[in-house]
Amino acid sequence: MRKSAIIGLITIAICVGFLVSLNANTSSYSTFAEAAKDTREFHVMGYWEKTKGMFYDAKKDANHFSFYMKDQTGKLNKVIYSGTKPQDFERSEKLVLIGDMRSGTFYASKILMKCPSKYNNDLVEVKQDGKVEKYK
Repeated sequence: MRKSAIIGLITIAICVGFLVSLNANTSSYSTFAEAAKDTREFHVMGYWEKTKGMFYDAKKDANHFSFYMKDQTGKLNKVIYSGTKPQDFERSEKLVLIGDMRSGTFYASKILMKCPSKYNNDLVEVKQDGKVEKYK
């Protein structure tokens, strides 16, 4: 084989390996039913079930926030977030929870909220330390 053919094949192999590695970390939105089948981390999109309320008592435990959420299929599930209650949680239109399911309860490590805005729709991420970051 010629030297240029070998270099070409190596370049193609590197490009294919790079594309496969990019695809490995992508995830789509799941449901609570899918999260219950596996122990890995999932992204679940849904809506806060306002009729069930929420529990947050900053005096008792400032790092415990729980509420009920309906996923895209309409399944209702309890969610526990080990962090402070996100600012403007009540105003959020849509939620994306990142976490895992344990014993029928979804434990969120991050909460992404789509908040209504007069001018634009922003997603904000609330970290466990209570800091809020906006996404475009």
